[in-house]
Amino acid sequence: MDALDLSRRLIRCPSVTPEEAGVLDALAAALEPAGFSCRRMRFSEAGTPDVDNLVATVGAGAPRFAFAGHLDVVPPGGGWTVEPFAAEVKDGLLYGRGAADMKTAVAAFAAAAADFLAERGTDFGGTLSLIVTCDEEGPGINGTAKVMAALAAENALPQACLLGEPTCPDRFGEAMKIGRRGSLTARIAVPGVQGHVAYPERADNPIHRLIRILDELTAKKLDAGNAHFPPSSLAVTTVDVGNPAANVIPGAAAAALNIRFNTEQTAEGLMRWISEAVARHAPAASVAFECGAHPFLTPPGALSDLVAAAVAEVAGVAPELSTSGGTSDARFIKDYCPVVEFGLVGRTMHGSDEHVAAADVVALAAVYRRVLDKVFAS
Repeated sequence: MDALDLSRRLIRCPSVTPEEAGVLDALAAALEPAGFSCRRMRFSEAGTPDVDNLVATVGAGAPRFAFAGHLDVVPPGGGWTVEPFAAEVKDGLLYGRGAADMKTAVAAFAAAAADFLAERGTDFGGTLSLIVTCDEEGPGINGTAKVMAALAAENALPQACLLGEPTCPDRFGEAMKIGRRGSLTARIAVPGVQGHVAYPERADNPIHRLIRILDELTAKKLDAGNAHFPPSSLAVTTVDVGNPAANVIPGAAAAALNIRFNTEQTAEGLMRWISEAVARHAPAASVAFECGAHPFLTPPGALSDLVAAAVAEVAGVAPELSTSGGTSDARFIKDYCPVVEFGLVGRTMHGSDEHVAAADVVALAAVYRRVLDKVFAS
């Protein structure tokens, strides 16, 4: 199996979340001849799109190891100089939506697995699973979270997992993820009393109250980070008043903020702090919270050492153990088994003309093959 060729076949499926667009069939068609048993898992929940997922398994017994990833992509948007789903290779670069995030990684671990099975056969002394979703870029409700829960109910969980998200900022091999920060969004709504600006005593300006709230929240240094995480950060993302008149005090104001927080914080503690600040300056205000992820760390050890060694053998560089970046499906996997992440350079992901070096796709497959050789060494 050729990782670059399979990458192009997967990219040509316009699998914008939650549409599967044939991409799981394309992957299964490549895996089944190699010896995998492929199972589609479809999940539903009220108010969210139905999502198809794929679990491919080969072998039996321990050790039980899994690769994981997603084949859904964000919409292509505009500004492309190539067709987003044509999977063109130009000047050594593979272009297409999903080239970096992360159809190439799925193709690379599929190719690595096929190569491994061609040499070792299906009785290699363990179980290998590929866990692939089409809901990572969307709500994240009917994808990896429910697949892992279903595998747990069947007593079919892996003992360790490698997620193929793009982890390298600029150069292949320079970083892998051993954890992720949490994400908390707060939406603050401050009511007021509308009135003429010339008679402020007759009004209650919600903007002034909101400014004081945001000033208190943004002024605080949440923490200094720790050995594995950078400092937690708060960013105001929108302030909304909807007042076109310069001589009117509005009757309401709203704002939203997001905190990316490390293991020095908890979502509960941050929500309590925000609520107290809001109550001090605007007792009648309300706050709605959305916790998209909690922070986690897979402590450096056997799994990260194994993957780092495989990267060093192929890329010639020891990867940094990082926790930077946004959230990933590792936030669901970590509740069931240790998980680390390693993939390609992600600089162009979600952008126009998303691309990766074609040679890096081949190198990634080589890294994943070495991982399999180490996991199933005995």
